[in-house]
Amino acid sequence: MFASAFSSAVGNIFVALLVLAGFAIYTTLIRQISVRIAAPSLDEAPDASPPMRTFGLAEACVALGLIAFLMLNIVASFERTSPVQLNSRDLIANLLLSLFVVLLIAVVLKLRGLDIDALGGFSKSSFKRAVSTAVVLLLAAAPLIGVAEGLTQTFFGGESSKQEIVDLFNNSQSMEQRVTIIVLAVVIAPICEEFIFRFFIYGVLRRYFGVTVGLLFNALLFAAAHTHLPSAAPLFVLGACFTLAYEWSGSIIVSMAMHALFNSAQLVFLAFPQLFQQ
Repeated sequence: MFASAFSSAVGNIFVALLVLAGFAIYTTLIRQISVRIAAPSLDEAPDASPPMRTFGLAEACVALGLIAFLMLNIVASFERTSPVQLNSRDLIANLLLSLFVVLLIAVVLKLRGLDIDALGGFSKSSFKRAVSTAVVLLLAAAPLIGVAEGLTQTFFGGESSKQEIVDLFNNSQSMEQRVTIIVLAVVIAPICEEFIFRFFIYGVLRRYFGVTVGLLFNALLFAAAHTHLPSAAPLFVLGACFTLAYEWSGSIIVSMAMHALFNSAQLVFLAFPQLFQQ
């Protein structure tokens, strides 16, 4: 009995240390971002090159349209009286719509003469460095997401925060269907969602309302857009961590890699349920 209590106490201390470490790391990111924003811009120097063109009124109108569309979808989802059973066809349709939105945004930016690579920092760091940074920041975010998950289960009376895609994966009848879900969840979804939410919507919000308002609204929208109330708090924390990673690193590849790694971890937990608790 004493050994069990001691083991439990050690485990609780270890978890608390992980949460404090994650909090410290993201607090440091916030502090460094604040210092960077407060520092005088190099563009103000007399010999500085012309400032890079950034998001303007046209992009703000497109972003407003996207936000309105997402809000309508969110409201419609909460007005349904019965839960929607997600299937592979719905998942593919949603991701095709996401690809269309990404293409639309890219076309608008190109027609406006904006440099997508420079705006999103796609080539700012190497792929290896972006992935290694993503691993560290995701490990730091995991305890914070766990706290949000714990609070969610407390307030929802122990209800799981797993989304419909989890049930779809668990109930898959063929390897082909599971492979399709893995490709969509690990490759296509992270690229599309980070391009839409972090690169574009957050970029526009940051341009007109600043980092703090842009981050909070973007994280709220990201969580609400998944239309699953029990997972809202963990998704809010996750979206905020993705945005901080993007803002701090200056490269959307970092948040894309974090998103892909997070989804990959979730699928590993599903594929080997005997090794992990829910």
